[in-house]
Amino acid sequence: MHTEQITKDRVFSELRKCMDPEIPVNVVDLGLIYNVDVSEKNNIDIKMTMTTRGCPLHDTLVSDVKKYVNTIEGVGDINVQIVWDPPWSIEKMNPAVRDKLGFGKPTLRFKIDYEKYMPMKAGQVTKQEDGSLALVNEKGQGFMVNENIIEFWENCTGDKTINQLADNFSEKLSLPRQQVEQEVVQLIQQLMEAELLMATNEN
Repeated sequence: MHTEQITKDRVFSELRKCMDPEIPVNVVDLGLIYNVDVSEKNNIDIKMTMTTRGCPLHDTLVSDVKKYVNTIEGVGDINVQIVWDPPWSIEKMNPAVRDKLGFGKPTLRFKIDYEKYMPMKAGQVTKQEDGSLALVNEKGQGFMVNENIIEFWENCTGDKTINQLADNFSEKLSLPRQQVEQEVVQLIQQLMEAELLMATNEN
């Protein structure tokens, strides 16, 4: 039985449903998809990059990309390759989206004092039916996360400052402290927005 040939446009329209976990924009408009190839057998090769190296959300994003592309009827194997060359920069974003988000500078949505602020975890870890892990906040909303994020969340016990958390994280991942700090702040923001972290010192 001959299945219909999948077009690149079809693949891109699925990829537009896949949001980057750090920036509320899909991976296409963000400029993360460098190349899509569809073979005669409808096997799909995707070359993509990430906004930052050592991004703790890699695994999640790759599996999201596969999940969306997999919904195309007749799709064969999906191969996602992460490439770092050329490196991603804000210039690769769709300009309309970039303006809407107000990039240039990433602005912190929360004013956080690195020395004083001690995030405290809220919610709980649950295992999904497919064995993947999620964090669920007190309103019962679930968020897909990977083990690094859960471990980080577990560390937020309300008695460590952001600086201390970043130190721990950088040691654990053997990554430069400066790079990790940015990841940690982004992660803390996401977890706060998801109501999975509370501020302990703001009462």
